[in-house]
Amino acid sequence: MAEYIVITDTSCLILLDNIGAFDILHNVYEHIITTPEIAAEFKKILPDWIQVIPVKDIALVAAYNKQVDLGEASAIALAQEIPDVLLIVDDFKGRRLAGQLNIRFTGTIGVLITCRQQHKISSLRPYFELIKLTDFRIDPAMLDRILDDFKD
Repeated sequence: MAEYIVITDTSCLILLDNIGAFDILHNVYEHIITTPEIAAEFKKILPDWIQVIPVKDIALVAAYNKQVDLGEASAIALAQEIPDVLLIVDDFKGRRLAGQLNIRFTGTIGVLITCRQQHKISSLRPYFELIKLTDFRIDPAMLDRILDDFKD
């Protein structure tokens, strides 16, 4: 299990919830936090293993919100307030901003890959097939290439 703190954006929560794999997040990462803005966007009660922490620098959230949506802005701002974090963000603009700020990030697919690499799931295929049935924007050919890499 990864020992660093993980901050998750809404898309990861929604996608894992939609495919019935919400617990994968907890299986892979020990310390998971999010912001009140993301919790509100998720619109469901979060499990007790996800800690909700508000961002201290509200002006920073407002500044980032000019480039990305409010949830991503709050997650990125929180990632700057907490040392040695991993940010889970799927949106291109959010990933670009995180990269510009030298914040280590992954996406929901990366979470699933990490889970597979840690041998906590035996195959990515059933999860990827479910993802293809959602409105999550990812090239199905990319998912197939990942499956090929894992000989899955």
